[in-house]
Amino acid sequence: MKNKYIDLIDQTYYFPQEEFKLREDTLEFHGINLMELVEQYGSPLKFTYLPQISNNINKAKNWFTKAIEKHGYKGSYNYCYCTKSSHFEHVLNKALENNIHIETSSAFDINIVKNLKKQGKLSKDNFVICNGFKRDQYISNIAELINGGHEKCIPIIDNYEELDLLTDAIDKDFNVGIRIASEEEPKFEFYTSRLGIGYKNIVPFYEREIKDNDKVTLKMLHFFINTGIRDTAYYWNELTKCLKVYIQLRKVCPTVDSLNIGGGFPIKNSLAFNYDYEYMADEIIYQIKAACEEAGVPVPNIFTEFGSFTVGESGGAIYEVLYQKQQNDREKWNMINSSFITTLPDSWAISKRFIMLPLNRWNEEYERVLLGGLTCDSDDYYNSEQHVAAIYLPKFNKKKPLYIGFFNTGAYQETIGGFGGLQHCLIPTPKHVLIDRDENGNITTKLFAEQQKAEDLLKILGYNE
Repeated sequence: MKNKYIDLIDQTYYFPQEEFKLREDTLEFHGINLMELVEQYGSPLKFTYLPQISNNINKAKNWFTKAIEKHGYKGSYNYCYCTKSSHFEHVLNKALENNIHIETSSAFDINIVKNLKKQGKLSKDNFVICNGFKRDQYISNIAELINGGHEKCIPIIDNYEELDLLTDAIDKDFNVGIRIASEEEPKFEFYTSRLGIGYKNIVPFYEREIKDNDKVTLKMLHFFINTGIRDTAYYWNELTKCLKVYIQLRKVCPTVDSLNIGGGFPIKNSLAFNYDYEYMADEIIYQIKAACEEAGVPVPNIFTEFGSFTVGESGGAIYEVLYQKQQNDREKWNMINSSFITTLPDSWAISKRFIMLPLNRWNEEYERVLLGGLTCDSDDYYNSEQHVAAIYLPKFNKKKPLYIGFFNTGAYQETIGGFGGLQHCLIPTPKHVLIDRDENGNITTKLFAEQQKAEDLLKILGYNE
């Protein structure tokens, strides 16, 4: 009878996979022995595998480059990193090694841009696409960047007032884009995105506010939908509507030469994950070219703003199962040594799925469990609603510690969780380790941050000694 955990995985998924392999009865992630990582640094533990950032950037560049060559597309492709996914310096440094551009969301993002420019990691040749609803400080920081000579800084107009605010703050001629307020899927609680300007209002806005403004040049149309880039009737319908606006705009505004299709490439959230990235890139380029040729207008340069896709698959979290609570005849709760609310906030806030696998004891019998965090909050759990199916793990054994890993957690979790700040029930932020490879391909590790101590939290709370 096949009742070991490895048997369950073999019967359910294709395994091993590109990033996951088994060495004896322990899990390896991109060739990293995770149990050795635990032995060296302990748990709970967050880690970032930096090479995966470059891997995903270059995959996307290759997919779009192949599509452009295949279809004889005359425009260029520009990969932007959406900084709000992870603002950490080690993430930006690794991403910028791959000749990419930056997309910002708020005022302090521009301070990061200035820091990177000072270090020589970002230059005037890099586009800085400024999204988001802009108030005084953001406007001021954008103006300072453009006034300082960064001509490739393109603020994206999100509302009618922003153009006047930017014009007043910027001392020279400058370029802008306009964001389309896309229509949401029928299941959403609202019909139209709160971000951007409505489809029907974009050309009139250009005619009224930009056309005769000698200081402002419209260069970009920006398009993004919340559900991301997916092979659905909804996505292709919204892209078609966006292209109609681009075509109308291009006919009256010859300076608009770029279409920003935003982010939205999904990341792997299960061992059963299946998404044809190459097909989607190919179809997007084909649809844009076909629509422009039919209308007799030049094709636009393509920009993307991949955030989660860039950094998500580089991150992971490791916990130890401390104890098992049998609460009734069917429910066994495996209690981890941290909190899902504080370390993986998307798992409880939006029931986001992550890949979850044990690190050790794969050759032992398994059982169905629920996973609970340390806080006294009823929402601090991870179960089949968040997971792709019921959760099975090697059977709990007090004498044999069980470690579990959550993978592809690198986007948003630290910033949403309030890295280095107060955490729910004062659960400390875990230790964080950076993993890289040297020039010979050997794995290197570096401690980025220690686990929070009581005095760190007390200081924030005002309990000064």
